[in-house]
Amino acid sequence: MPMRMILVVAAIVTSTAASAHITFAEPEAQPESYYAGFLRVSHGCEASPTVSIRVEIPAGIDVARPQPKPGWTLAIEHEPLARSIRSEMGSLVKERVSAITWAGNLPADEFDEFGIMLKLPASAGPLYFPTVQRCASGSNAWVNRPATLDAWHATKMPAPMLVVISGASTTTAGSMAMDHMGEHQQ
Repeated sequence: MPMRMILVVAAIVTSTAASAHITFAEPEAQPESYYAGFLRVSHGCEASPTVSIRVEIPAGIDVARPQPKPGWTLAIEHEPLARSIRSEMGSLVKERVSAITWAGNLPADEFDEFGIMLKLPASAGPLYFPTVQRCASGSNAWVNRPATLDAWHATKMPAPMLVVISGASTTTAGSMAMDHMGEHQQ
């Protein structure tokens, strides 16, 4: 992996801990792996509690499954795939998850994590997950993409980002032991 990419990812990982953005707890993963990621929501809208989180799943991710949360309801949106694919179990898959919404109540002064299991694409690079955080009063649209990977931490209202890094030695908990979470439950 080029040294510049390592430094950029290190800067992003370091800056996300102190930021108020919605971020992935483990912001990097291997291509073509199964990744269980957790989006951290660290605040509400000013003093207003969060009542829903809607996350768009980027094109190129054909398998996405949300983790249910006690006390929250799930809504899953689908869209047709450009071409059908075969799951690991051999069944024909014709659509993919395009967005996931959790609805519930998260006080403004608390944080929580929202889990998604993804089958990542083969190509390395950043994946952006535009997210709208609705609150009892107001909302935050975490949807902006930086002009460059370096600029993510300086971008106003940045979309949560997961960096797919080929050959990286990630310790992403979600990418370990997820190889056989069959795609048949799309």
